[in-house]
Amino acid sequence: MDQIKQLFHKEELPEEIKREYERWRSHRIDDKDLIQELAEIEKKNKEIYERFYTSLSFGTAGLRGILGAGSNRMNIYTVGQATQGLANYLNNHYERPFVAIAYDSRRKSREFARDASQVLVGNGITVWLYPDIMPTPCLSFAVRYFRCHAGINITASHNPAQYNGYKVYGPDGCQITEEAVEEISREIRRTDLFDDVKRGAYDMATNVGNIRCIEQSVEEAYLEKVMEQRVNPGIGEQCPIRIIYTPLNGSGLRMVREVLARTGMRDVYVVPEQEHPDGDFPTCPYPNPEVKEALQLGINLSDELQADLLLATDPDCDRVGIAVRHNGEMVMLTGNQVGVLLLDYIASSRKENGTMPEHPLMVKTIVTTSMVDAVAAKYGVEVRNVLTGFKYIGELIGELEAKGEEGRFLLGFEESYGYLVGSYVRDKDAVVASMLIAEMTAWHKSQGRTLVDALDALYAEVGYYKNAVDSFAFEGSDGMEKMAAIMEGLRKEPLTEIAGQKVVSRADYASSQRVCGDEAETIGLPKSNVLEYGLEGGSSVIIRPSGTEPKIKVYYSLTGEDRQAVENFYQQLSGWAKEFLGA
Repeated sequence: MDQIKQLFHKEELPEEIKREYERWRSHRIDDKDLIQELAEIEKKNKEIYERFYTSLSFGTAGLRGILGAGSNRMNIYTVGQATQGLANYLNNHYERPFVAIAYDSRRKSREFARDASQVLVGNGITVWLYPDIMPTPCLSFAVRYFRCHAGINITASHNPAQYNGYKVYGPDGCQITEEAVEEISREIRRTDLFDDVKRGAYDMATNVGNIRCIEQSVEEAYLEKVMEQRVNPGIGEQCPIRIIYTPLNGSGLRMVREVLARTGMRDVYVVPEQEHPDGDFPTCPYPNPEVKEALQLGINLSDELQADLLLATDPDCDRVGIAVRHNGEMVMLTGNQVGVLLLDYIASSRKENGTMPEHPLMVKTIVTTSMVDAVAAKYGVEVRNVLTGFKYIGELIGELEAKGEEGRFLLGFEESYGYLVGSYVRDKDAVVASMLIAEMTAWHKSQGRTLVDALDALYAEVGYYKNAVDSFAFEGSDGMEKMAAIMEGLRKEPLTEIAGQKVVSRADYASSQRVCGDEAETIGLPKSNVLEYGLEGGSSVIIRPSGTEPKIKVYYSLTGEDRQAVENFYQQLSGWAKEFLGA
């Protein structure tokens, strides 16, 4: 790799990259956009290098990358190679396997879904395919509904328009395990993306039933399960609220509007510029419901129509961001704040309604707010922590189901705006979350409160909590090496203080060890490259490198009686992180 960098620095392409580029040029390419791109980058060494110096990495989140030509881009050939690897894996483990496939509104999503179907049937695998764009949770539901051995979802979630992705799900409806990733990755590496991929004829496979259309009855079965999660049925009619909804040009429009209508929420307006599917995302280049810019058109319409609530789902409709009217203005709430409010609403209502299960349980990730613990304690709800990634929440639901205890599960959520109520799917679900957030808003309105009022009341009761995350990018081909060096250094010389605050406990999820003073204990979670530092006063800092891109994320979970003191402490910690990481 060092030799490649040195050669490229002189603007000379390594021979192996030249050969691969020429192989693509000479191959019969079935996508005219790729043909045009390959021609346009001729003699542009930097452009060729970026597309061919490596291959897209396959991980627990599958593939994700920029659309385009080359082994380091998302295209029908890298998708075909990944699907051939998956097909080999499935045929090694199952007789006559079945796979469900869904896709969102992104550019090339439909083409990638169709190509993946052809590769699977070319390997003797039967496919259940959604005929139109669908939310991510519908893929998880279909896997479980049809008892498939795997699922494929074509989406890049909230990434910018030039990206697409390829997620693989296991038979439980969760994203695949590390063990499955390793085996599929080995199969992918031994598969040539031109010569070794077997494709069946799409039309023929459809005619003989090897590619089967997922019918509307399955969508209806999913919606029925969503409706079963209502906490206070009829509240939308008893206390009407005005809702603005934006699917951010993604896949949520039909399902979210339908479920709101079925719950009596009929005063709903959709942001017209973001209503219809459009993979270019013309009004929000970064279609992330965490970002105010993506919600600005919705906020503007909310002000114009004096709406009570704004709901915004990301392109694959597994995450939802919100803003609520408070004192005449629209106020955005974070994923942590909404999750805490949902826990309080669900637990208090179910206790009041007499529907609280015995030994109730909620699940959160380790980087999600510790305010959950204080609120859960009010209602006798057990809190379980899992590693970052919703698949771990899904796996825990599966463990409960295996013991016949899935009824204990009240809520699972993560700080990045992902929520799930119910065990019918094993991924975050913005459809059920949108329904319950709307229901919760109406219920609090019936009590004369906004969601901001409800949150402030919780702060007054259990203390003020602030959760934030800073992301630090390490660009360039040596970015991952720098990140690894930082994590290694932190393990060799453990931090004893952070921003002037004494570290009172340390946890290394890679070694499964937590140390507090002279006491050490084993962390009962899968190993992960995460370091956690507990500070005096109950606050904590978590340092975690991304597994899919050259970024280190620093998560802050801060608490105190005084809001301003906590805000000031965050500024100190954020400044420390920037200096410490050299960002």
